[in-house]
Amino acid sequence: MTKGTQSFGKRHTKSHTLCVRCGRRSFHNQKKTCAQCGYPAAKIRSFGWSVKGQRRKTTGTGRCAYLKTMSRRFKNGFREG
Repeated sequence: MTKGTQSFGKRHTKSHTLCVRCGRRSFHNQKKTCAQCGYPAAKIRSFGWSVKGQRRKTTGTGRCAYLKTMSRRFKNGFREG
């Protein structure tokens, strides 16, 4: 038995599926935890040793649908109408 081409042909099961929270294919089927965001933990997974990883996931990388209007609302003292 070799550890090369013949072994790779036997790989047909998936250990990771799509994560509900981050959308990546990092949710481990048996562990039931996401390797990327740490779901179902309440806090998003991030470590200080991975500065680039924090940069990819931090505030400002998405649409910021809620935060977009925050500065204008703060300027008006959160008065509406």
